[in-house]
This record gives sequence, structure tokens and C-alpha cells, in this order.
Amino acid sequence: MTPDTKTVDALREALEDEYRARATYGKVIEAFGRVRPFVNIVEAEDRHAKALLALFTRFGIEPPRDTWPERVTAPASLAEACRAGVEAEIENQAMYERLLKEIQEPQARRVMQRLQRASLERHLPAFQRCLEHEPNGRGHRAGQPRRMRTRRRES
Repeated sequence: MTPDTKTVDALREALEDEYRARATYGKVIEAFGRVRPFVNIVEAEDRHAKALLALFTRFGIEPPRDTWPERVTAPASLAEACRAGVEAEIENQAMYERLLKEIQEPQARRVMQRLQRASLERHLPAFQRCLEHEPNGRGHRAGQPRRMRTRRRES
């Protein structure tokens, strides 16, 4: 069963957003090493994309191809990356809020609600903590990024 056009469009927009986030956070890791929270959240974004791709498969819809790795670059500093992460997660949460108003398909709604919650409750606070600890005048040792010590899962 193929869902209505609004649901298909919402799934495409959500998947593109998850692709973009995954690629952007991946570029941060390439530029600055395996720093938290990027190393955790890039894995979560991959799981989010896979959850949406499963809906495409279930509904028999061709998903958009992921072209984001060629389209994004890392910010100039880790502090800028943290700031961009905060902004991206706020925008992501708002996008899901808007999309959820447009769709009725129960399975798509459940997945999007779960992804929205992860963005708001896990990713956004992680990036806010990152911003507080980066060398921008608050907290962390200037110039020393926080390296990954444990593998805590963020979703």
C-alpha cells in the first residue's frame, strides 16, 4: 500500500534531513577526530536514516539517493560545529513538528515522533553541552577537543 502524496513528501524531506545531518557530523569527525558528541550522534543519524528507509521499503517507494557527503563541509572549528549542531537539531525538531501535522499514516507518524523525540531529548542537549565545553570562553581547556573515551549510544 502506497501512502498519500503528503506522507511520501514528508518521508522524503525527513530522509534528506537525516542524510544531511549524518554527512555533516561525519565531516566534523573527519576534520576533528572522534570527538563527542559527534561520534555518537553520527551513528544515531545513521539509525534514523535506516528507520526511514525501512518505511520506503515497506511502502514500495523509491527513496532519494544520499548525495549529502559531497555537498557538505565541516565548520572551521569544533565550537562552530557544536553551535551548528544545536541549530540543526532545533530545525530538525521543528521540521518533524510541521511534518507530523501533514501526515496521517500511523507507522510513519510513530517513526517521525520517535526521531523528533531523539532530536529534542538527546541530540540537542548533547550539542548544547558540547558548546559549553568547547574553547569559546566557557569551561573546557582551550584548544583541546574532548576525545571519545566511552561508547555511549545516542539515538
